[in-house]
Amino acid sequence: MTRYATQTGHYCKRRFGWDCHGLPIEYQIDKQYKISSSKEREDIGVKEYNRRCREIVMTYSKEWEKIVERFGRWIDFKDDYKTMDCNFMESVWWAFKQIHDKGYVYRGSRIMPFSAACNTVLSNFEAGSNYQDAKDPSIYITFPLLDDPTTSLMAWTTTPWTLPSNLAAAVNPEFEYVKILDPESNKNYIVAECRLKDVLKQTKIKNHKVVEKMKGKDLVGLKYEPLYTYFEHMRESNCFSVVAGQFVTKDSGTGVVHCAPGFGEEDYNVCISNGLV
Repeated sequence: MTRYATQTGHYCKRRFGWDCHGLPIEYQIDKQYKISSSKEREDIGVKEYNRRCREIVMTYSKEWEKIVERFGRWIDFKDDYKTMDCNFMESVWWAFKQIHDKGYVYRGSRIMPFSAACNTVLSNFEAGSNYQDAKDPSIYITFPLLDDPTTSLMAWTTTPWTLPSNLAAAVNPEFEYVKILDPESNKNYIVAECRLKDVLKQTKIKNHKVVEKMKGKDLVGLKYEPLYTYFEHMRESNCFSVVAGQFVTKDSGTGVVHCAPGFGEEDYNVCISNGLV
């Protein structure tokens, strides 16, 4: 963008900026000095810890200059700036105040990755830099319908620890769903037709009978009994109901997704768009 502005005859001051904040720098210091707890950082002291962080910020500056030049990016490395400089931080607050005074700032909420060890939210880059696959328990749960307690929505989750915060159940409005009868329990369960084979295999329901077929959009609005009563008062906001969610896929689960807006980004977005939270 800056090069284009220059090529179209505009004066565009292009200074290279060094991003000095964030956990990656602290992670390198922790690794270098074998720091494994916040207590150890407190013993070192904020001033000394910051000094150590500042020392390594420019470690790869020459490599950056070489790579950026090879990219063909026209930029001034001599008159650079660093985000750790006070005058840079103050300029950000100044710019933010101008935006605020013009009424362009609003208060909102977002679901963010969070580090319990560092007691801070993480950027997607920071969360991804230490991403690890883990084996978590997955379970099937049922949501009995208010107007027909013998019929339940069946959902599958890999995060059972989020279930106390369940506020909605999402279905894909375009999918075909089936109501099946389990003769052993004499109860009905609603799942996506495309997931029925796997659900039957995993839940060991035998000799099932398909009672009814319907589109996902026909399920939207149905009320169900919450798993826990912690947020029972939120039924007034239309919680514990079926909502439409295009993120519901055919490749796993039951076609019914349990939504806990306090944890999942997609859960939060679908609950916001339906006015539940």
